[in-house]
Amino acid sequence: MISCRFDQTVPHPRDVVFAWHERPGAIRRLTPPFMAEVGREPTNGLRDGSRAELLLNGAPPPLNRWVAEHFDHRPPESFSDRAVRGPLPNWVHHHRFEDLGGSTRVRDDVSFDLPRIAVGPARTVGVPIVKAQLKRMFAYRHRQLLDDLEFAATHDPTPLRVAMSGSTGMIGRELDAFLRSLGHVVVPIVRDRRPRGGAIAWDPGTGWIDERALAETDVVVHLAGKPIGSRFTEAHKREVRESRIGPTARLAEVLARLGGPRTLVAASGIGYYGADRQGWVRESDDPGDDFLASVCVDWEAATAPAAEAGLRVVNVRTGIVLTPRGGALAQQLPLFRAGVGGPLGDGTSWQSWISIDDVVGLYAHAVLSGTVTGPVNAVGPVPVTAREFAATLGSVLRRPALVPVPAFGPRLLLGSEGADQLALASQRVSSAKAEGSGYEFRQPTLEDALRHVLGAA
Repeated sequence: MISCRFDQTVPHPRDVVFAWHERPGAIRRLTPPFMAEVGREPTNGLRDGSRAELLLNGAPPPLNRWVAEHFDHRPPESFSDRAVRGPLPNWVHHHRFEDLGGSTRVRDDVSFDLPRIAVGPARTVGVPIVKAQLKRMFAYRHRQLLDDLEFAATHDPTPLRVAMSGSTGMIGRELDAFLRSLGHVVVPIVRDRRPRGGAIAWDPGTGWIDERALAETDVVVHLAGKPIGSRFTEAHKREVRESRIGPTARLAEVLARLGGPRTLVAASGIGYYGADRQGWVRESDDPGDDFLASVCVDWEAATAPAAEAGLRVVNVRTGIVLTPRGGALAQQLPLFRAGVGGPLGDGTSWQSWISIDDVVGLYAHAVLSGTVTGPVNAVGPVPVTAREFAATLGSVLRRPALVPVPAFGPRLLLGSEGADQLALASQRVSSAKAEGSGYEFRQPTLEDALRHVLGAA
């Protein structure tokens, strides 16, 4: 039997720390994106007999399934889980919470065996490899816990019912988990006339929505829209526009009539500023004149009925989101890991990035902070050039980043227009308004963000 211990001290009372672990969404907040995906959340919280399922990265089904069962649930002191299916036999994980008088020691004791085939030299090599992976995992978990508790301590804890469209998208899944881990209730808005589990039925084509269910919520977060990252054919551009403008306008008109939700937080993008802007751009600057700029202008204008009816409306202009679970970073990782990554184009274009945790944090900040209104740039404080981005990613992965990606590469995939407005765009976007509203970035530098989401801290 192999054993490991990981300790962390957090400056929050034990009952607060334990309660956070018990909330829905906590398991996703603690699951490193570089290791696994949550296949199924716990069936009954942390109570004895409750089971959760993780899908491990890099292993084919069904070998990627890890099923854990909880036992010995003793709030607020401890809980445990054992693997009933997974690659490490006899896995047992004890979570203990020690009261330090206003702060808490979180102790993770893990014991396991290697697979039976790991004998002799394989066992000698395998033990330090597994321990190193566990160290990466707990470094990620410890930072997530500390950052989430710090956010919770600086925002209104009053529980809200948050209606959310696009809750299964890249940002939506993480925001859903974060809000629920903070104690709020997230009600998905789904394209189904007979939704399950209390979701809100919506037909974005006609504009029909279950107004009674919507009126019972406090905030609406509107994320739905056709993914942009595809070849810019006329059909794709039409779908991108139509999936955003019309549904947003109809939702805003419904909210204007209702006496229910008084806040609308709606997605937008830094494409608003155009693909080739010189110098810094801020929320008060004029929009660009290309396709994505026109979409963002009309997308934000579609929320006007809600604002005119007195709702607090926030338009979140999102930059390049960094997560290995999707988007631009996920597309670049295979090349960089193979040692053939490098900067896009001539390397001089500005890239305004943001970590997945900070874009989710900014959305939650917009939901919970009543003073945030209008457009807000969701970008990190320190934009970098494409050359700097490639060099930093290569350094974090310990791989060279010397092979430039010529402009014709993105143009083959996205078309000339799509490449110019997505992969090769240059936008140096300011985060000053977000910071001025009281938001504190978790990962303010690119290296910090990449090390966290890739487990290289």
